[in-house]
Amino acid sequence: MKVLSFNQHGETRLGIFVDLNILDIQKAYSICSENISPEIVEGIKTEGVFKDALSFIQSGEEGLKLANAIIEELHKKKIQFESALLDFNSAHLEAPIKNPNKIICIGLNYADHCKEQGIAPPQNPVIFSKFSTAIIGPGEDIIHPRITKQLDYEGELAVIIGKMGKYIDRDNAVNFIFGYTILNDVTARDIQFSDGQWIRAKSFDTFAPIGPWIVTKDEIPNPNNLNIRTYVNGQISQNSNTKNMIFDIPYLLEFISSVFTLYPGDIISTGTPPGVGIYRDPPYFLHHSDEITIEIEKIGELKNTVVEESMFA
Repeated sequence: MKVLSFNQHGETRLGIFVDLNILDIQKAYSICSENISPEIVEGIKTEGVFKDALSFIQSGEEGLKLANAIIEELHKKKIQFESALLDFNSAHLEAPIKNPNKIICIGLNYADHCKEQGIAPPQNPVIFSKFSTAIIGPGEDIIHPRITKQLDYEGELAVIIGKMGKYIDRDNAVNFIFGYTILNDVTARDIQFSDGQWIRAKSFDTFAPIGPWIVTKDEIPNPNNLNIRTYVNGQISQNSNTKNMIFDIPYLLEFISSVFTLYPGDIISTGTPPGVGIYRDPPYFLHHSDEITIEIEKIGELKNTVVEESMFA
């Protein structure tokens, strides 16, 4: 299942990508609620489950069962659902989730990325964070702040947590995952290195593009074997596979949850492969009108364009 957010008449709605269309899942439920088995809706606060992505994720397996039941009804009697279907190509997508409790990022998680910097791979995961105010969606502009001259990209696979967990065992980690998406860990390199820590350089407004949707875990049984590529203006810059991570996703959940509790909707961005702008020869930093496209196998592509902050002054 591909879970997304879209804007219709100025309102953010929750959608499911179905047969090249977007299904407004809340409208669809109101159309077919009488046909849904009472056993499926038992224990669910159905009036709020499809309010937004976070509410849907918080509803857990019960919410997924309800959404799947609605999709089954759609396939039986599609004509009844016309008012709840939108053409995907004409829809205005937003970030699939805007209000996570936290965004957890992993640094230096590809050996080749460490090598291009001339440093040894870490012995333990390197953890930092980005603020949720940095989140933007597919097609939205990355604003180039006037105070940086070294704007860079980092294409990454992001994990969306599905249920609360502390001291998660890696062998049971998949049970705490809702799904996966793409995240661009945009970074102001000059600020990153002058600060000596990373949060400010990575948390400017618009520095966390995510999307285009969240693919539920059942569609990606092995997230640690996905091709990942980043293109700048159509030219490939990063080309790797998530199997090259130093610390795989189950280990990351185990390590992180030993420190703080994970909550539904939390985002874990798993690190970037080699090929970022600062370590290219010669280095390349992003400028006005540059287009960054990140592709991850089984998920799709996330595309954003850079716009100078001075354009908004």
